[in-house]
Amino acid sequence: MSNILGTLGLCRKAGKLVFGFDSVAAEIKKPDSKVCGVILAADLSEKTVKEVSFICNKFSVPLCRCTETLSDFERVMGKRTGIIAVLDNGLYQSLIKNSNKLGDTE
Repeated sequence: MSNILGTLGLCRKAGKLVFGFDSVAAEIKKPDSKVCGVILAADLSEKTVKEVSFICNKFSVPLCRCTETLSDFERVMGKRTGIIAVLDNGLYQSLIKNSNKLGDTE
């Protein structure tokens, strides 16, 4: 298991993740949103990447794309998803810091 997936597993157990397009978009749009950043799977469709990028840019939320796939995320999350919002800044920074696999989508 990669470092990203291990950290995501910890985030999930801590209840600090929101996943799926609709849930992430709704969380970002909340006035009291705690979203610190959004992570996208490598094989997410370009249309979905464009839609998520628009929402993240509009609400100034950092967006990263990693090399893990939808199937990799499914093993950790228990649900097939390619969009994950992290609700804790420390955990999000840990994901960014501990892995050179994440890259900005812009």
